[in-house]
Amino acid sequence: MTSPEQQSPDPEPTKPTGSAAPRYKDRIYRSLAGIVGGVLLLAVIGWLGVDAVFAGEGRTPWLALAAMLFLVPLIVAYTLRPAVYVNDDRLRVRNPFRVIVLPWGQVASLRSGFTNEVFTESGAKYQLWALPVSLRARSKANRQEARAAARAELRERGGRGGRGAEVPAEGPRRHESDLAMAEMRELHERRQGAEAAQGEVTVRWAYEIAAPAVAGAVLLAVLLAVG
Repeated sequence: MTSPEQQSPDPEPTKPTGSAAPRYKDRIYRSLAGIVGGVLLLAVIGWLGVDAVFAGEGRTPWLALAAMLFLVPLIVAYTLRPAVYVNDDRLRVRNPFRVIVLPWGQVASLRSGFTNEVFTESGAKYQLWALPVSLRARSKANRQEARAAARAELRERGGRGGRGAEVPAEGPRRHESDLAMAEMRELHERRQGAEAAQGEVTVRWAYEIAAPAVAGAVLLAVLLAVG
């Protein structure tokens, strides 16, 4: 099960660098399970790759180098890189191969289904890779919410009747990604009309990730083709 790691905003204001600079540091949401999985995969690939480079014969070292050049950027992109940065003025989404900056005034909605997504006023949709959905955890939270409602009803009946054992309240435990989405929706509702939260949506491609992966894939294909 994955869980996003949340960093609380710094209580001390940062020095602004311009009119659009946020007053506080970003709150960061990341997938802890994704980070752990990425580190483990990189360790395995590094161990196997280094062993093949130094102990392999013939084309094996070159194939190992090409495979590492191809795989390492992809693992970093899909496990360590995804993050969502949030402050009072905008939402910055760092996905595997793109960075999308969305001022709150341009955000139409934040929706949760099989994936967590943000929709812009122009109709564009961007997936939040750093906030994976756990359908199992969501179903468990719904069951807990139903039980909590039943307990509340029992307490209310006991209060009207003047007797009956008090039933302790237990709130639903939602998955961390659902909590993060709820926090962002609340911030969006409060800040979408603010003057500092206006602007244009910008998208930047992560060439520092894509270029090495493409180079590794081409080199690996060439080595396999020449036999």
